[in-house]
Amino acid sequence: MQQYSSLPEQNSQIDTTQTLLTTIQQLRAELWLEGGLNQLQSHLNDCLLSACTTLPQPRATEAEIFQILVNEISHALNSSKVAIALLQSQETTGKIFYVPPSPARRSQLLHLEALSKKGKKLRLKLDEVIELEDLHHLENQETPSAWQLANDCGGITAWLIVATAPVRGDSELCNTAEVELRSQFIARAVKYCSVALAKLRQIQSWQQKSQYLGSSNRELERTNQLKNQFLANTSHEIRTPLSSIIGFTHLLLAQGYDPTRERHQEYLNIIQSSSKHLLALINDILDLSKIEANQLDVQWEIVNVSTLCRNVLALVKEKAANKGLKLLLDIEPEVTTIVADPLRLKQMLLNLLFNALKFTTTGTVGLQVVDKGSFLHFTVWDTGTGISPTDQAKLFQPYFQISNSTVNRNEGTGLGLAVTRKLAEVHGGCIEVESKVDCGSRFTIILPLNPVGELTGIEGNIASASASPPLDIAPSCFLEILLVENDLNNAKLMQIYLEKLGYQITVAKNAAEMWAALKDINPAVILMDINLPDDNGLNLVQQLRENTQYQMTPIIAQTAMAMKGDRDICLAAGVNDYISKPIDLPLLASLVAKYSKPQ
Repeated sequence: MQQYSSLPEQNSQIDTTQTLLTTIQQLRAELWLEGGLNQLQSHLNDCLLSACTTLPQPRATEAEIFQILVNEISHALNSSKVAIALLQSQETTGKIFYVPPSPARRSQLLHLEALSKKGKKLRLKLDEVIELEDLHHLENQETPSAWQLANDCGGITAWLIVATAPVRGDSELCNTAEVELRSQFIARAVKYCSVALAKLRQIQSWQQKSQYLGSSNRELERTNQLKNQFLANTSHEIRTPLSSIIGFTHLLLAQGYDPTRERHQEYLNIIQSSSKHLLALINDILDLSKIEANQLDVQWEIVNVSTLCRNVLALVKEKAANKGLKLLLDIEPEVTTIVADPLRLKQMLLNLLFNALKFTTTGTVGLQVVDKGSFLHFTVWDTGTGISPTDQAKLFQPYFQISNSTVNRNEGTGLGLAVTRKLAEVHGGCIEVESKVDCGSRFTIILPLNPVGELTGIEGNIASASASPPLDIAPSCFLEILLVENDLNNAKLMQIYLEKLGYQITVAKNAAEMWAALKDINPAVILMDINLPDDNGLNLVQQLRENTQYQMTPIIAQTAMAMKGDRDICLAAGVNDYISKPIDLPLLASLVAKYSKPQ
């Protein structure tokens, strides 16, 4: 019995030892598993950190991640052979791109233990072609030998292939627990790799956003510099003629104006010239701003080219005669009409002609129009000083003016060519320059015959772009005009001018005075300012139109509203016509004469 009674103690020791050995093996296995995965994670983290701190190289970093995965699995499993194959989306075959490095070069030639779907043994060899169906076959085995990694953004799918060498029956790998451990290691390694690839794409996205923001910031800095330069140049260009206006006005006030004194007339001519220069500068700035903001109104019409060109030359004829220059016009017989904005086309040609006259002291300035298929070429040429290649490169920059001792710098705004090029582009065309120093210049505006396709609503309406015949501005006797104007100086100017033409002017500086004046007079025309201290001029127009007594009374808006759509806003409110400030007095007289005539 004693013998038997001792047996349980011996068996208990054996059981305890066996349990302890099993526990140690489990701990060793877990240590091996976690140690290998930690090393893999550490290398992947180093790779991602490097990607964060270096210039974006998405393919290179991705390749490094794949190589790390292959190397770490190969090192951890020791006797296993590892590779990664890449396949393009929608492709059924791919190639092996990543294998462990030497010294085990023979490992690249070892066969997979599993067979392909067709029974063929597969080899893990660099650049070896592999079928997608074979990868799926290996993936779906009871013990998988292939795992699909996450797809990347470039439409490429990566497959991890892990093959065991043929084993003997007594091999440790036959141990079910070890096979399970191996599968667990590979599964977690694949997950780590997929997470690393996802983080890499996130890093690349951040880098792209950072690059975009950096590029945007640089563009904003450049825009800010251009804005500051533009404002500085604008300030200089505005102050120059303004200085003349203020200075000569001061002289006239100090001496007392005497219309019989020739010097005083000269002062007035300088003031008027400087004022016109200032207005031209403001108009050019507005045009340039509207074009840049895509807010320029273009009135497409069928334009009679010959008539428009003759009218344009008529406007520069006096300036050419004063300099002793000849003007030539050459239009091919085939040229008849073009679809364009007649006002803007005239503006482009005038800009080029005034430049040609400015830089030509002797000889000829000409305008030639040639039919080039679906395009017309408007060429302004001269026999002037010509333009150097250096200056040609800067011609279309705002405020750039060619230095020339024979030319007065104040003869122009420095914006004409910039505006002309933009207007040509708005018409679907362009402008070209040919010039040699001392050999004259040729500026060619190339415009399509029909830039707007179907001419719905404008066919048959051929705009001659000719200047409208001057209206008879002599009024009928004692016509009453109601002038509603907030600014006293502008009111005084228009009152004096119109009274000299024989009109009787009643001035109202606000809405209250307007309604009071209407109780005493029945005006033939109402001149309406828009910005009034106690109401909006457009509201007053609508109120007048709602009153049967004034529904037919002509109303002309005279306002500083000169931006895109302002004319349409005024007309929609009920005015008959529109004139923007600064007031063109002859145009004002023509409009008043037109609308004050008995219907």
